[in-house]
Amino acid sequence: MNNGKYEGLPDVELIMLSRDGNSEVTDYLMEKYKDLVKSKARSMYILGADNDDLIQEGMIGLFKAVRDYDSGRDASFYTFADLCISRQIYTAIQSSRSKKHIPLNNYISLYSNGGDEDDEARLVDVLRSAADRSPEDVVIDRENVKRLERRIDESLSSFEKQVLDLYITGMSYSGIAAVLGKDEKSTDNALQRLKSKIKKIIREDIG
Repeated sequence: MNNGKYEGLPDVELIMLSRDGNSEVTDYLMEKYKDLVKSKARSMYILGADNDDLIQEGMIGLFKAVRDYDSGRDASFYTFADLCISRQIYTAIQSSRSKKHIPLNNYISLYSNGGDEDDEARLVDVLRSAADRSPEDVVIDRENVKRLERRIDESLSSFEKQVLDLYITGMSYSGIAAVLGKDEKSTDNALQRLKSKIKKIIREDIG
């Protein structure tokens, strides 16, 4: 189907046509913002779930954005769509993974980003290639990883876990706050708290 006749029309006008029952325009909008959905799915793939499933959820979020957008209340449609897609994907990930843990290397990355040079040097030792260790050492390391993950998981509040989830995907403070429906100040406070908790736990473990 050739939808080139809709190119150049403002999103607000396209959305009004879509709501008037023009399914061709709806299809055009879905195709126009499909790359945004794919980009969001790729960034959140680190949190788990199949990429195709995440794209499907993202398209649902995009459809909701077309349905719910209010030009008098919301920012640009792109910004609103970005938020709706992120919320839909993240909600689906939370529902599907239940008690799965975030891989420890994400915690390590977060920790080292805020550590000093000595901290980072010590973390390099922790992350030595498995090829340089015996099978027994690898097994022991796996057990240590599980133990660290449990300690970190138990130390973080539900809100802090949500903030960490989205932070490790590269999302900005404002984006995290918007997706979680919180203000930026409380989001930043939660991030600083969880960083401190993770640093303390890892320091105790490798100290």
